[in-house]
Amino acid sequence: MRVDKFIWCVRLSKTRSEANKMCEKGMVRLNDDITKSSKLVTNNSIISIKHNPIWRVYKVIDIPKSRIGAKLLSLHLHEITAKEDLETLKTIEAENRKNYLQGLKGRPTKKNRRDIDEYRD
Repeated sequence: MRVDKFIWCVRLSKTRSEANKMCEKGMVRLNDDITKSSKLVTNNSIISIKHNPIWRVYKVIDIPKSRIGAKLLSLHLHEITAKEDLETLKTIEAENRKNYLQGLKGRPTKKNRRDIDEYRD
């Protein structure tokens, strides 16, 4: 099965086109090599997907015939990401959530930067 189709089948992306774009951007590795969407996945392959700032690592147990339900995911895929990486991801997500609730939504606009500079002076 193709990598992009596998990522979609095991619910690591919402759509197949999203999975294809992830492969094009270099966000997917197959056995530690950045891969194209047309590469074939086999049993016992290692798939890594970039979730900023870490790579989430999965081991392929079995190839599904089509898209599977969330309850059957453990029969086809096993996550082997390091616990330290998962803790880092949780910390950053909590910090981003906190910033969002405070009204900080990413990069400041030009007006916001001017206000910040004026406040500092």
